[in-house]
Amino acid sequence: MAESSTTTRQPMRYLSGVQSSGRLHLGNYFGAVQHHINLQTQGECLYFIANYHSLTTIHDGEQLRKFTFDIAADYLALGLDPQHALLFRQSDIPAVTELSWILSSVTGMGLLERAHSYKDKLTKGIVPNVGLFTYPILMAADILIYQSDKVPVGMDQVQHVEMARDIAGYFNQQFQKTVFKLPETLLSSTPKVVGLTGGKMSKSDDKSVLPILGDSSEIKKRIMSIVTDSKGVHDPKDPDQNPIFLLYQLLATPVEVQEMRAGFEHGGLGYGEAKQRLFLKMEEIFGGSIRTRRAELEKHPDWVEDVLVESAKKADLIARATMEQVYQVTGLRSWKIK
Repeated sequence: MAESSTTTRQPMRYLSGVQSSGRLHLGNYFGAVQHHINLQTQGECLYFIANYHSLTTIHDGEQLRKFTFDIAADYLALGLDPQHALLFRQSDIPAVTELSWILSSVTGMGLLERAHSYKDKLTKGIVPNVGLFTYPILMAADILIYQSDKVPVGMDQVQHVEMARDIAGYFNQQFQKTVFKLPETLLSSTPKVVGLTGGKMSKSDDKSVLPILGDSSEIKKRIMSIVTDSKGVHDPKDPDQNPIFLLYQLLATPVEVQEMRAGFEHGGLGYGEAKQRLFLKMEEIFGGSIRTRRAELEKHPDWVEDVLVESAKKADLIARATMEQVYQVTGLRSWKIK
């Protein structure tokens, strides 16, 4: 009788990162962080704080260190469990930058010139540095070095994941060896969140941002500063064009959302009361135990540092295994012929 064989199925590997270029805001939470935390029991999760990427805009060492700590502490306060997911600094895996250079040798200029984020910077009159131009290659290295299966990102990063797939394909084809997986994008249920000013909530526009773990008084001040039209309490209003409603519906129950919608559409709900409801929802979800936990982490930075370092050690083992394959096919290391 022939022996039966069994194949051990490897867990799905999820990989994503968040830039340490400012405080986490509501857009970060619904576009990425909440998704990351929910995935941590569904597979093998690696999440990094993208401090290399942050260097394209932040040139203050103390500020970068603080933002990096803040992102780590925020993730831990919001529910990331180091027993289930790795959370580490991008810069603690130096092989990522090595791989970035190697990938740049098989990537055409045309691919980088088509990057939406690069073209957006040009449109806004920002003089881009080389780091901004080659951002997609470093992001490809971030994704590919860990042999990621799925990359949970916001809508604005979809093109970069597609470019990582292209770059992986270029490398595999050039060296006639399938070294890298072709990762797939995984969008959250809320890939885009409106900002306080009506556009996309983004760290690059501080006035649009609603921080999730900021001081209660600051959060209230920002909500109350949302600009509205001159319609009175009893005037009908369009909720779907209103940042207050669009943000509230992310936080409230279906019944509460319907009540606010009816109050706007039929009249009877003023902007002041609507803003107060939004503030109370923010306090209900991100205040209390989460804010207390965040305050405790602020007092114990060594524990947060230990999480980052220990996670990096585990992530580095995966990165090194990939790089051994890269060295072999590229000829960057010598192998004795046996």
